[in-house]
Amino acid sequence: MPELPEVETIRRILTTGTEEAPSIIGQCVRTTELLWERTLAYPSPEEFARELPGQQVLGLGRRGKFLIIKFSQDSLVFHLRMSGDLGMSLVSEPARHDRLRVIFESGWVLSFNDTRKFGRAWLVKDPEELLEGLGPEPTSVELDGGGFGRRLGQKNRQIKPLLMDQHFLSGLGNIYTDEALFRAGIHPARLSWSLSEGEAERLLEAIRETLEDGIRHNGSSIDWVYRGGNFQNYFRVYQQTGNACPVCGQTIQKIVLGQRGTHFCEHCQPFKKG
Repeated sequence: MPELPEVETIRRILTTGTEEAPSIIGQCVRTTELLWERTLAYPSPEEFARELPGQQVLGLGRRGKFLIIKFSQDSLVFHLRMSGDLGMSLVSEPARHDRLRVIFESGWVLSFNDTRKFGRAWLVKDPEELLEGLGPEPTSVELDGGGFGRRLGQKNRQIKPLLMDQHFLSGLGNIYTDEALFRAGIHPARLSWSLSEGEAERLLEAIRETLEDGIRHNGSSIDWVYRGGNFQNYFRVYQQTGNACPVCGQTIQKIVLGQRGTHFCEHCQPFKKG
């Protein structure tokens, strides 16, 4: 948390602006504040403070769970990890848990707030070098059901941990993986190679539908980390342990796979060995 829909929501808000804050596009950097040195993974704090001032925001992108702010010379890349958030304000003094701030000539401030201090930022010339190890985007037109099925068939791993592996597929985390597997009717402990061609196509479609729904509802707000979304009101299995399945009425179960709590319906997602 945050996952692809939450990061995409933040990207869209920063791009378009809101009634309370303007778009970040076109803003010119006056200075920076690094309040937690370990937040900055690259470059050195001295180089960061020297390089970013004077640069203008040209656009925002996203790759998996990474947010990319394109400046006139460099790109500032964020990974929000467990508790990171980005927002614009006119507050002159840092808020509690602010770790990095970019202060614009307009007086507006982009703040990276991160309670647990796991988030990271990189100021780089070419973000592709930083992100080259990521798997394909789930919504990429280059990824079709057949290709997805072949990639699954090349692995001998339980399907849920594999889908959450950012080197295999970028953007999915615990919430949207559980929800997508339920939509596809696939048990989270199935071995990836055991999925048929039809199941692989159905799973890819379910992943895309789940992410699209998450984005449409501005992501999921399930604790104090991320606010503003309401997809949590549409969860079918995630955090629904002990509740009735919305399809068949049987009780939603919870197990641990890959050290992550995993929610599913035994009836709608029967286990198959292959």
